Amino acid sequence: MSQYIRMEIIKGALEYTAEEMGIALRNAAYSANIKERMDHSCAIFDKYGRLIAQAEHIPVHLGAMPLAVRKVIKEIDFNEGDYVIFNDPYYGGTHLPDITLITPFFYQGELICYLANRAHHSDVGGKIPGSMPGDATEIFEEGLIIPPVKLIKNGELDRDVLRLLMANSRTPKIRRGDIMAQIASNNIGLRRLKAILDKFGKENFHESVEDLLDYSENRMRKMIQRFPKKTIYAEDYLDDSGVSDEPVKIAVEIIIRNDEIVFDFSKSDREVDGPVNAPYAVTLSASYFVLRSVTDPTIPANEGAYRPLKVITRRGTVVDATFPHAVSGGNVETSQRIVDVLLKGFSEIIPNRVPAACQGTMNNIVIGGTDPKTGNQFTFYETIGGGFGGRYGLDGIDGVHSNMTNTMNTPVEEIEKRFPIMIIKYELRKNSGGLGEWRGGLGIERVYKILTKGKLSVLGDRQKFAPWGLRGGLAGAKGEYILVRNGKEIKLRSKETITVMEGDLIIIRTPGGGGFGDPRNRDKSRIIEDIKDEKYDKEYIERSLGALD
Repeated sequence: MSQYIRMEIIKGALEYTAEEMGIALRNAAYSANIKERMDHSCAIFDKYGRLIAQAEHIPVHLGAMPLAVRKVIKEIDFNEGDYVIFNDPYYGGTHLPDITLITPFFYQGELICYLANRAHHSDVGGKIPGSMPGDATEIFEEGLIIPPVKLIKNGELDRDVLRLLMANSRTPKIRRGDIMAQIASNNIGLRRLKAILDKFGKENFHESVEDLLDYSENRMRKMIQRFPKKTIYAEDYLDDSGVSDEPVKIAVEIIIRNDEIVFDFSKSDREVDGPVNAPYAVTLSASYFVLRSVTDPTIPANEGAYRPLKVITRRGTVVDATFPHAVSGGNVETSQRIVDVLLKGFSEIIPNRVPAACQGTMNNIVIGGTDPKTGNQFTFYETIGGGFGGRYGLDGIDGVHSNMTNTMNTPVEEIEKRFPIMIIKYELRKNSGGLGEWRGGLGIERVYKILTKGKLSVLGDRQKFAPWGLRGGLAGAKGEYILVRNGKEIKLRSKETITVMEGDLIIIRTPGGGGFGDPRNRDKSRIIEDIKDEKYDKEYIERSLGALD
């Protein structure tokens, strides 16, 4: 067998090992958030902490994990049978609800690599259910901080550590089930890695890993060499910090030099009193995502593919926050805006390969309280899709998660079975996609009826700054969050925590994607089709086109 055929076989085996780890995690999980939404990610690292394979899971998880693994293995002395758990965002985590589990793989007494998975737990303590308060000013308000600790030592579960974790969650039974699912996931990975090493041996495995990293690096450098050598500046804004109403600027300078790229975020705003600060690992993750998106996504996602990229930040800014600033929204909202600003810059470098802005938010919704049927605490968490931006030659996609999130829809039946919540409406949002030669995708309207008193926390964005269009395309519709109480509508901020009462309605209208190209150039038959499909009103289209004349 040739060296490169063996490399390709091992690459496929590693990638599917990560995928199978994810399948096991989803199937064994207790929470709807992991079992139904698939809010989890799995990856494999070599003994130096270099990413060598990942599943196609959540971009914001996966891009941040390499930094986390490298930091943890420098601090922890791993033995066979150890499982290390942590969630600290300032240690390579993303935000506190995302709990990471790292397990070493030994073969014939030698440390070969590490398995890691990260899963979003719907409550890890803090001042409100769901651990994602839209008005948090420090990380201590967002939940329990878990430094890297051994949950399992030499194959034995440390029940004291587990009890400590459970005592800090409003839903301990579900937390325990999800953590056990993470353990099961890594156990699957250990078995599959043993089979790979049994077949190919240690020397061939190590050689193939080095070949794989070099292969990805070479392909990435060749792609970058095709780009024009230039420097581009771009900026975009978050609506506010969650505490202040002032917009928060994300700025980047993209510098292309031969076969290397620099993303310099130094001109972004200072960190804020609010939860939208992003740890450096999150900024790195968003940067990795964009690099793959604008080059060639078929390049294997590993440490080699990211070698040609340098990410520069300034400590103490919203893209490189310092302890103890709150960060729960940095992971879910600021990561999206980092992607937006990078893509805006690349739209000037590779004009017809970058879409108009997608919805630019994850629309995080948390509802928690006491279930009147059981008397137990409940915490419901989900994110809601929106419009994907129009692209050269293609319309945007309606009602999907985009960019840094890759989760599934939470079925209505699952919500109503598990929680004291009723879904009144769930449909695409008419007139929300930005018009263009290729229109933006439509947002979503989802209406919840609350069946008990509790707490609602919303954490979103794009209510002040609409998803932008490109090449003359119009912006997508802005998002809206509305509380309806006793028939009266009360508009909510994009980041807010309130008490909700039995019978309240919560209306979530997510942003649409921006349009691409002058909408006056859109094929007339496609406009007629949009109207027939009730994606737009005829009057809305005529009014919007008339405003361009």
